[in-house]
Amino acid sequence: MKADELRRSFISYFERQGHEHRPSGPLVPADDPTLMFTNAGMVQFKGIFTGETERPSPPRAVTSQKCLRVSGKHNDLEEVGRTARHHTFFEMLGNFSFGDYFKRDAIAFAWEWVTGDLGLEPDRLWATVHHDDDDAFDLWLELTSIPESRIRRLGDADNFWQMGDTGPCGPCSELHYDLRTDRDDRITDAQFEAAGEADAIIEFWNLVFMQFDRAPDGTDTPLPAPSIDTGAGLERIAALLQGVGTNYHTDLFLPIIEAAEDGLGLPYSRAPEDWEDGVAFRVLADHARAVAFLLADGVFPSNEKRGYVLRRILRRGVRHYWLLGRRDPLLHDLVGVVADRMSGTFPELEARREHLLSTTRAEEELFLSTIEGGMREIDRAMPERGSGTAAGTAAGTVEGSVAFKLKDTYGIPEDLTGLIARERGYDVDWEGFNEALEVQRTRSRSHRAEPLDAVATLPAGLPGSISATASLGPRPQEFVGYGDLEIETDCRRWARDGRHAFLLERNPFYLESGGQVSDTGRVVGDGWAVDISAVWGADGRTVVAGSLAEGSLAEVDGVVEDYVCAQVDPSRRETERNHTATHLLHAALRNRLGEHVQQAGSLVAPDRLRFDFSHRGPLTPDERADIEAEVTEAILGNRDVDASERDYDEALAAGALALFGEKYGDIVRVIEVPGFSLELCGGTHVRTTGQIGTFRIVSETGVAAGIRRIEAVTGQGAYRRELERDRLLAELGARLRCPPADLVARMDRLLEERDALAEEVRGRRGDAAERQLETLLARAGVTGATGAGDVADAGNANSARFVSGRLEVPAGTDLGALGDRLRGGMGSGAAVVHVVFPDEDRHAFISVVSDDLIRLGVKAGDLVRASSRATGSGGGGGARFAQGGVGDPAQTEDGLGAARAWASERVPTLSGG
Repeated sequence: MKADELRRSFISYFERQGHEHRPSGPLVPADDPTLMFTNAGMVQFKGIFTGETERPSPPRAVTSQKCLRVSGKHNDLEEVGRTARHHTFFEMLGNFSFGDYFKRDAIAFAWEWVTGDLGLEPDRLWATVHHDDDDAFDLWLELTSIPESRIRRLGDADNFWQMGDTGPCGPCSELHYDLRTDRDDRITDAQFEAAGEADAIIEFWNLVFMQFDRAPDGTDTPLPAPSIDTGAGLERIAALLQGVGTNYHTDLFLPIIEAAEDGLGLPYSRAPEDWEDGVAFRVLADHARAVAFLLADGVFPSNEKRGYVLRRILRRGVRHYWLLGRRDPLLHDLVGVVADRMSGTFPELEARREHLLSTTRAEEELFLSTIEGGMREIDRAMPERGSGTAAGTAAGTVEGSVAFKLKDTYGIPEDLTGLIARERGYDVDWEGFNEALEVQRTRSRSHRAEPLDAVATLPAGLPGSISATASLGPRPQEFVGYGDLEIETDCRRWARDGRHAFLLERNPFYLESGGQVSDTGRVVGDGWAVDISAVWGADGRTVVAGSLAEGSLAEVDGVVEDYVCAQVDPSRRETERNHTATHLLHAALRNRLGEHVQQAGSLVAPDRLRFDFSHRGPLTPDERADIEAEVTEAILGNRDVDASERDYDEALAAGALALFGEKYGDIVRVIEVPGFSLELCGGTHVRTTGQIGTFRIVSETGVAAGIRRIEAVTGQGAYRRELERDRLLAELGARLRCPPADLVARMDRLLEERDALAEEVRGRRGDAAERQLETLLARAGVTGATGAGDVADAGNANSARFVSGRLEVPAGTDLGALGDRLRGGMGSGAAVVHVVFPDEDRHAFISVVSDDLIRLGVKAGDLVRASSRATGSGGGGGARFAQGGVGDPAQTEDGLGAARAWASERVPTLSGG
């Protein structure tokens, strides 16, 4: 039975029993801060179980729920691919009773579906119950044919279920299927559990008798009504029905594994003896599913919370295919296979396909750009142990500063560093890692808190030694800068070191917030004027300060009252054009790219705007043009820009965007461009969009992993930019001796000439590389051409050759194809070659091994690792072909010698060199 048929069978059976089919809830639980991800089928029904949500009619439901277990108590990440059944993403089939039926019907339903609809053999079924649950024990005896010898009483660890540290919980009863050839019921509980650990007796369905609500202090309070929550693993049952022994060999995973085979150019073996060799394929298949569904449910790769979980899953996948020799993105292709296979059940995969593929590929490219250096650093910090090290002996401790460097410089998450360390037998100084991380955070915070140059001479807070409370007193302050740029007002003023500070009762000066820079201007008194160059917050109010510009104003001892005219520099308020344009840009980005776009920082200055946002990969020229055109259309439409104060919850319900992590009060200021943009914002804005004038994107770049930055200009800034561009075009036309309109055609001709010359050079170098390859084979004693099958003694290990040397090849050479020519030309043997790309100053090792030597235990991946490690780098690949890095090019001869020594230990008759 295929997985899709199995899912339909389960849902159909319970619909016949009066259950309503509910769609899967999202992987990100709604309004549940106790969970990072949905880890069980009952999560979407938690409120119903606890009585917080009204009980539905009918009070029964059936689902196939998307689940993810990668954190906290349910963390299966490190077991993925190594065991037969552990996964990050999986589907949980479940039937639920909300105070309707209880243990009797739950057990009867399970037995009927398993033995009837599925046809599983009753003689192979076992049940477990909580050791105190006599009712469940008796019901299994009464309602099924399972004998008492196959009903086991187990403790809380096995038969008490809770979805997290808090929430609904209760005793449970599990169904197991016996795969043993020689079955014997007369085994101890310890032997039964050992058979489960060995995947000989498989647990596949958990019936939870939901009775309690667990509080943070561990107290269990009875639920309003005893309920049922069951979870049957779709993947596990599919493996049982398809008779394949492991979830990874079902139709849920094999199509992804086959795509990985194509992408890696390596075979995957289902033979039990090759299980360890296939770990990477299974990890890739599992992680492709997790990445696809997380992205489809709105999680975006980042360095925090859920986004960080997605990033580390994705990077674990990249690491596995990188070690097999793949240097180009692969996981996005596998994510596409997941969408192809599962969008019939989960249409969100098809609806967001472009986002899934582009985001995955961009994240892969980002990590691939640093992993080479990161793995080289790992090999230096924790080299794999030699044969002389006893199993289980710690090889050493990785310094915390090294682990931090791997994360900070090379983007290798700490959990991946920890995994590699465990694989190689090392400990990691996590205390030192955390210290280094805190140093960086402190440095970052201090950098962000640096004062403006203008207030560098003033102490933090207020000038002098006067405290904020004593100097400012209880006087209230009103901000009038939304409408007035010049007002007369009472104030308090004081001075120190030639600097004058003012607390204005009615204040028109905007204090930097939300990315918008502070205002500048003047405060004018009786016979004097002070140029305001600094604005800061103190005691919840705004203080302005500056130097005397006109007249005479003596310093005073303490604080004095005064009456002044406060004037904001109108040119500074060009910020209004850029702030409103920022809102329009944010809306256009979300319209064009998708709702995953979120503001990640901004700068609103008089001369420009800068907007950081979450998105994978650079904008295409079409995307950039469309976004600019959409903002321009909103400007030319001269739409009203409405500002209002609303209740916070009401504003969010109306669709207003709020900045993640920003704190808001109960009443918020809302800026709306009707029909286009709606955001919470305390900044200053134009009255209509037409006042912006012109909007042009200046640049679009990446500033961090998953964060892009747009810089743009409006109004006078855009006009000046257009003038400068016209001047540059005219200058280019003059230099290339053509009018500006013909510049593209002229450049095309110049590029064609350059490419033709480059191709001629590459051709000459390619011919030279072929001659080098023939010389290299001849030196090793191999005769004949470099085509496959040209060597008569191929397949005879007694005449096997070891081929090594150096090849210089042009940029863009396909190393896999080069390996094929080398393998085909050498017959029986093994080869490790130092490949040099002179144009790129780049070095690599490639290795190939003939089939007869593979049967003797010589594999290309092991061979290239020996050579790469000798130079301080790493590598890997399959049995026939592999490639690796070159750490120190001066040590390549040592690397070739290490490979030959390694191969000669296994095939002493190897000749050549």
